[in-house]
Amino acid sequence: MPLYKVKESNRKHLNIVETSLIEDLKNPKTQQKAFRQLVSTYKERLYWHIRRMVTSHDDADDVLQNTFIKVFRSIDKFKGDSKLYSWMYRIATNESITFINQRAKKSGISSEELQDHLVNNLQADVYFEGEEIQLKLQKAIASLPQKQQIVFNMKYFDDITYNEMSEILDTSVGALKASYHHAVKKIENFLTD
Repeated sequence: MPLYKVKESNRKHLNIVETSLIEDLKNPKTQQKAFRQLVSTYKERLYWHIRRMVTSHDDADDVLQNTFIKVFRSIDKFKGDSKLYSWMYRIATNESITFINQRAKKSGISSEELQDHLVNNLQADVYFEGEEIQLKLQKAIASLPQKQQIVFNMKYFDDITYNEMSEILDTSVGALKASYHHAVKKIENFLTD
């Protein structure tokens, strides 16, 4: 169950569990076991967040691996100013953006052109199980500016609150609401054309 959907009565318990996990991750004696637990707990949610950004299953696996490597190497720098998941989500988002920008640069095209190319190849991806409307939605999302894509995906697919998004993306709640509103309008226009 995602941390952001937990009832308030369970939050206190989860904070204790998360604090314990963080302590175990920072302790060399318990680090390996704690890291396996961390990966097991968060890999699916992070995978789908990354996959919606990079589109391809294989690329999402690579970015997910890079994300967990960065989490492992940086856990000592985690100060607890945010939830552990929010911190990892930010790392996954940044790793995805870096991946897209590097791939676009290598190909000599813009990141927007790369997104279009990836979505157009989505039907050929053996891991894509969507129907025509899902493909059209993915094309609509790919037509958005990168920031709007991220905000739309986080709100629409992951049901992340604006406050949590603000923590992850280091952007004001008002700006995030505006980005989501603009994204929804653009997607509606794309789908009705």
